[in-house]
Amino acid sequence: MSVLPRLKRRREFLLVAAQGRKWVAPGLILQANPQSASADPRRDTAGGSQALRIGFTVSRKVGNAVVRNRVRRRLRAVAELVMPVRARPDCDYVVIGRRQSLTRPFPALVQDLEQALRKVHAERVVPQTAAHAADVKSKD
Repeated sequence: MSVLPRLKRRREFLLVAAQGRKWVAPGLILQANPQSASADPRRDTAGGSQALRIGFTVSRKVGNAVVRNRVRRRLRAVAELVMPVRARPDCDYVVIGRRQSLTRPFPALVQDLEQALRKVHAERVVPQTAAHAADVKSKD
């Protein structure tokens, strides 16, 4: 079992939340943000390559400290299975625990994280409105 590099500073979590993409699944919420060289100039990168980093957070709404720690442990276990295989190496990720993270079956949590990774890295398709289509035709 490998230990994934972690996001530790509040500023890092806020940067991912503000600039990244988000997907909500029944068992967790995943936020992802591509890393850039200017994101954290103090960050040590060996040989210029950036490894994925992951942070975990569970709010007090989920439960008391014992419950939150149990949720965090479950999410860490899921991430250690899925992230090395499916995650992009140049991204920062934040996994947010939900109430259902505690009671959801482990295979379902794995599927939630895999689906969330696919969704946050999918290309955005901007729906074309009728007004936009008319503008494009009028320019031709």
